[in-house]
Amino acid sequence: MGALRWAGKEVTTLSDESTERPHRFRRERRANVLGGRQHRHIVKVTPEEESLLLAKAQHARVSVPRLLVEAAMADGRETATDRQELAIQLFGAFRLLSALSNNINQMAKATNATGELPDELGVTLAEVRRLAMRIDSLLDGYDAR
Repeated sequence: MGALRWAGKEVTTLSDESTERPHRFRRERRANVLGGRQHRHIVKVTPEEESLLLAKAQHARVSVPRLLVEAAMADGRETATDRQELAIQLFGAFRLLSALSNNINQMAKATNATGELPDELGVTLAEVRRLAMRIDSLLDGYDAR
């Protein structure tokens, strides 16, 4: 959580570090299917390949088998995990936008009452610009996949 001072009070905002996946979005294994999965494939890899697979799976927060299946089924497109990660990032950006809009509404109310612009308006508007660039980069990264 970041903090801004406005009207003598500390107002909290969300920062980039707050994009940690909420617990409800964490699922490493694939969902169960009716009747189970009858087929199994054994894939042999070198120690270097194993390290790379483990690192990629850990980064995506999925199991190695799920990583392999999603990558194979994606056929060059984004995987379900990629789409979920984008949704999580956009949800975080939406929460930050909500916090910033509350700050701006409070500043507008104070400006209408006093006729003076708050000193913190520039900082808050800079946060809005930073958020807009963050959303643009998320969407650009999604388009590039």
